[in-house]
Amino acid sequence: MVQEEKIRVTAWPIRTALAGALIAALCACSKAPAPVARGPVEVGVVTLATQRVELPTDLPGRTTASEVSDVRPQVTGILKARKFEEGSLVKAGQLLYEIDPASYQATADQAKAALANAQATLASAELKDKRYAELATVQGVAKQDADDAHAAYLQALASVAQQKAAYETARINLDYTRVRAPISGRIGISGVTSGALVTSGQTTALATIRALDPIYVDLTQSSAQLLQLRRSLAQGDLHAGSASVSLKLEDGTAYPLKGQLKFAEVAVDESTGSVTLRAQFPNPKGVLLPGMYVRAQLDQAVDPAAILAPQQGISRDAKGNATASVVNAENKVEQRAPTATRAIGDQWLITAGLKSGDRLIVQGLSKIRPGDTVKVVDVAASTPAAAVAEAGR
Repeated sequence: MVQEEKIRVTAWPIRTALAGALIAALCACSKAPAPVARGPVEVGVVTLATQRVELPTDLPGRTTASEVSDVRPQVTGILKARKFEEGSLVKAGQLLYEIDPASYQATADQAKAALANAQATLASAELKDKRYAELATVQGVAKQDADDAHAAYLQALASVAQQKAAYETARINLDYTRVRAPISGRIGISGVTSGALVTSGQTTALATIRALDPIYVDLTQSSAQLLQLRRSLAQGDLHAGSASVSLKLEDGTAYPLKGQLKFAEVAVDESTGSVTLRAQFPNPKGVLLPGMYVRAQLDQAVDPAAILAPQQGISRDAKGNATASVVNAENKVEQRAPTATRAIGDQWLITAGLKSGDRLIVQGLSKIRPGDTVKVVDVAASTPAAAVAEAGR
């Protein structure tokens, strides 16, 4: 019994010491390391500035020949021969078809003979008129006979004029048996073959010639866009651009030659609400053919003081609205809601919400929040080919 009491007395200090050591260890573990002070986040910024920017307008359109002529016969007859190769280039006045001229040649010969007879009659009547006029002065013939001779002369003179007109008509009809190209251009498929009967005034064309160099491109622009453009030009917000037009073909390739805007239609198409603009393009190699669908880019206006913001500095919120972060004079982050109307190259055209001199954050956006103090690093911004800085002008 005494022995057990002795063991209990000895164990109690040991337990107390172990408990104290455990508590000390737990207290030591619960102490957190001192926080490390975080410096300003480094962000890349682009300082915005006004620029002179050409504002291109993309419009759909179709090519159309600058001249179109349907070749039709002007006399009736049997077609003897075709004198051209289908699809080839022809010159104005070039012989295309021959119609059997036999009957027209005979008519021309008859008219020529009738003219010669009238001219002979005129010569005789003229001599008689002169002779009777001289005799009448000395009362060698009666006054009535002299007057009759003069009237016969006038009738013979009118007959010659009449026969000349008949001969000219016959000669023209004979010439019409040789059907010639009315314009220069590329000729299409022939609608007739040798041996076919063609008639004067027929509705079916023998062939169609289209002038392809230069060629027209008819573009369509909505009347609302045109009104907005004219309003901006009138208010002085924009300046009129050049008349130069670039073209992109159906397969996406760029047409190498530039065209010129010629005119805008004076009326709006009621069915589509659009206005037709016509541009003219050189087409020396015949790449553009009538009826091709194309897209054209027009420099209709120039903004002399545009703000262009790099696209990486403009983001969208959940509602699709544009947002941007800028660094203010105190190097703190501010959030803006700019209006980005269109893309110009790899930049956005800003019409509201940002101004010249703003430092737009384009790098490090994921590491900052509005109100944070940041360290600014300037980043070079790219300049689109269409924009020219005012400072360089």
